[in-house]
Amino acid sequence: MPSHHLVLGATGTVGSALARRLVKAGDRVLLAGRDDSRLAELAGELDQPTATFDALDTSSIDDLVADAAKTLGRLDGVAHCVGSILLKPAHIVKDDEWRETIDVNLTSAFAVVRAATKAMRSEGGSIVLVSTAAARTGIPNHEAIAAAKAGVEGLAVSAASTYADRGIRVNVVAPGLVKSRMSESIWQNEASASASESMHALGRLGEGDDVASAIAWLLDPANSWTTGQVLGVDGGLATLRPKPRRSAK
Repeated sequence: MPSHHLVLGATGTVGSALARRLVKAGDRVLLAGRDDSRLAELAGELDQPTATFDALDTSSIDDLVADAAKTLGRLDGVAHCVGSILLKPAHIVKDDEWRETIDVNLTSAFAVVRAATKAMRSEGGSIVLVSTAAARTGIPNHEAIAAAKAGVEGLAVSAASTYADRGIRVNVVAPGLVKSRMSESIWQNEASASASESMHALGRLGEGDDVASAIAWLLDPANSWTTGQVLGVDGGLATLRPKPRRSAK
């Protein structure tokens, strides 16, 4: 039996890779994003329903989740592939930048958990949120985003405990630097890309499908004994100290 999923941020690098994986597996997916033209293009490729929403408006998220359950007939999984990057030391972060970082990354995740647990309370399901390796290891200039994503991890493990008796699983993936539109100012710069690669023990930056495959695994009802976990999909960034690379001869 196919599963029915809602992917928020479906037009992003990770979200679109996830949607393609789920559809290829035979699942139904409601594709949610803020860009109508990108949604239409992805929907044309995958032949799946779409919806627009505003990640900064919690009522928009409430409506989206309720409509997804109605459109799909039921809601087995929700993936929150929404986020932002703010790379500044704390002393130059403005109040509006801080608030937007918290709202986009943490408040929207909370709204998704609140709405999805209501929609899944009778039959259970899986909720997957996205954090960052920077929430668990000190990386310069990540104070705001690290704080927001650490909040996402705390939200997930608490919700996993609260709703376990309802058969609702809540997990997190925590990527390293992924080559996406959002991070292109980093990886398209040769010097910063090289510095970032050297921080990952596996010696490369992530691709959207690296993260999407982990989210798909956590959504899969075959893995129904996994909850309250933060899965690092980060090339070793959060836990490993890379050894010096051998120079080519």
